[in-house]
Amino acid sequence: MIFVGVDWAEAHHDICILSEAGDVLARKRIPDTLAGVRTLHELLGDHAEEPEDVIVGIEKDRGLIVAALLSARYRVYAVNPMSAARYRERHVTSGSKSDPGDAKVLADLVRTDRHNHREVAGDSEGAEAIKVLARAHQSAIWARQREANALRNALKDYYPGALVAFGTDLDDRDAVAILAVAPTPALGRQLSRSKITAALRRAGRTRNLERRSSEIQAALREEQLAQAPVLEVAYGVTTSAHVAMIRAYNTQIEGLEEALTKDFEQHPDAGIIHSLPGMGTVLGARVLAEFGDDPKRYCTAKSRRNYAGTSPITRASGKSHVVLVRHTRNRRLADALDQWAFCSLTHSPGARAYYDELRGREKTHRQAVRQLANRWVGILHACLDQRVNYDETIAWKHRADLAA
Repeated sequence: MIFVGVDWAEAHHDICILSEAGDVLARKRIPDTLAGVRTLHELLGDHAEEPEDVIVGIEKDRGLIVAALLSARYRVYAVNPMSAARYRERHVTSGSKSDPGDAKVLADLVRTDRHNHREVAGDSEGAEAIKVLARAHQSAIWARQREANALRNALKDYYPGALVAFGTDLDDRDAVAILAVAPTPALGRQLSRSKITAALRRAGRTRNLERRSSEIQAALREEQLAQAPVLEVAYGVTTSAHVAMIRAYNTQIEGLEEALTKDFEQHPDAGIIHSLPGMGTVLGARVLAEFGDDPKRYCTAKSRRNYAGTSPITRASGKSHVVLVRHTRNRRLADALDQWAFCSLTHSPGARAYYDELRGREKTHRQAVRQLANRWVGILHACLDQRVNYDETIAWKHRADLAA
């Protein structure tokens, strides 16, 4: 058995190969190309007879280099960079650092401590495809929100009537449609109801056109504080740019959601995930993408909760015993789980009762939602592990028994 550390970079990767005794068998820098990967395979073949005898440590869990390692059937451990940094400090107290040195650190880490780290999951290609689409979809939504926030800040400085008309929904089709034709207060005051109605209709609105047009016109024509005309024009140009970006994001998000839905519905776990209250297609796809579908990845519900970051951590020393929230966790998964827990309140009586109980114990809304999400992760694990759809009675039976 040999142990390999791969310190990856954009243009090249540093490789260090150790024996079971910790002796350095080889060091090499390879380019991030097909020829470089071929060189790596040849180098490893000189020291190992079977692919299963190659244990690899690397500070990432995806990408072409990781795919090449997994396809060769090597055992790959994705080491958190923070863990690698702490491990380096065990061996080097001077603070020195180099790419070849980091490769040896990773090789040593998987040689001695791999039992404390997670092997890269063997997720299916379908799950990997869903992850790519789900992350792109989520990133596009976050980017659109940043544009909407920037637009809101600009409107506060020169166009308060628009904020009265559209509130915080500046990525909504109505706001985009009107601000595209009237990016300044002067143009907004000139809009007739027929022009507003036509713009809303082009944007896709089909109901309450007359009423909504009247509300928008009244808001845009209200007296308001104003900037100098030259500043209004400058602000108008920036608003047009933000609106164009938001419109483009809306189009791309719609396309990504369509592709994401198609792939998710074809996955074998989709039916089970869909059966859970509050779990729509997009949220279900995000949860599946971040958890993966390797059935051997999570041995227990607790391990799945730990990965999700919903379970608390304990710090105990002497007489001190403190339970804290996990702040270091998968942000994408955390966002999806929080939304799921909140949505489940209106779809699951058991979830609602549990949330109300937590609030009655003086938990804040945020604390209650997070604790509810932790409970849902355990229920999800049980459903996937037993390959059964969600059952409200079974899922919350123990709490009903306690109440009785």
